[in-house]
Amino acid sequence: MGFTFEEPVAMDRRGTLDQSSDHSTRPASAALRSHSLARLGWPRTLRRFFTTLIELDIPRGLGSSSVALLLLASVCYGVVKGEHGPDIVANLHSLCDDAANAAGFGIAEVALTGEHEVSRDEILKTAGITEHTSLLFLDAAQTRARLLTNPWISEATVLKLYPGRLRIEIKERKAFALWQKDARVSLIASDGTVLSPSIAPRFADLPRVIGAGAEMMSPDLLALVARYPGIARQVDASVLVAERRWNLHLKNGVEVMLPESEPERALRTLANLDREKKLLSRDIVLVDLRLTDRVTVRQSDAAYAVREEALKAAAKAAKKKGTQA
Repeated sequence: MGFTFEEPVAMDRRGTLDQSSDHSTRPASAALRSHSLARLGWPRTLRRFFTTLIELDIPRGLGSSSVALLLLASVCYGVVKGEHGPDIVANLHSLCDDAANAAGFGIAEVALTGEHEVSRDEILKTAGITEHTSLLFLDAAQTRARLLTNPWISEATVLKLYPGRLRIEIKERKAFALWQKDARVSLIASDGTVLSPSIAPRFADLPRVIGAGAEMMSPDLLALVARYPGIARQVDASVLVAERRWNLHLKNGVEVMLPESEPERALRTLANLDREKKLLSRDIVLVDLRLTDRVTVRQSDAAYAVREEALKAAAKAAKKKGTQA
């Protein structure tokens, strides 16, 4: 069903609309529209909002400005929603680089110092430097931050030397130990940084530390063990137990249990026993040094069986000797 509204319009002698007549008819028009919306079943709050929106007196020219703003907002929304922002920034940066290169501010030379484990190509790739990068629009701080994302690089300096030279100085971390956790072995630095998830053959002889937290606590232990070269040469792996204390696994299969407190005292005791009584050369499997007043040694099964047989033989011999007497 349609609705038709006819309103009388007053004209003055010049043929223009009578302003007073226009104001007098507006409320009636609004009332009629509200009545029509009510018959269509619209709620009162929605009717009031719609009627007010229709009756707004929009200044001339504001409509085109609003359309322009709406289009701009739509473009911005599309960029954000479609995640095209980085692409637009990259394109703008590329245009700036092209202009700077044309003006003579291209990178003609890159001087690198301090690289040993990281190749030149890897450094340039990490830094984001290509043949199109200009020196003028290169962000030295951002380039340095990118370089530090490489685990081998602990320090980096980026210097721009106009008009066309770039100098990069890096300081690399050194491989310190092999860290095993959950059956995975990684190459680590002394600060616990994982340098590589794979082990190159030249690093195969580094000390092996095992367990959660071992990558951070191993420097203190390995420095302590190194004070006793006779023990250090025999250690195959160091296992961190409950992130509190260490067990040393020797190359001959003997396990040495160190205490949580005063591990140096325990190592000194072990070194003395090995030097004086060749303890670690005996047929044993365990040396427990966790107690301060005693050292507990566990024999291997074979050594235990031999000892039991020897004790039985000795008891039998003593019994026979007593019977003969």
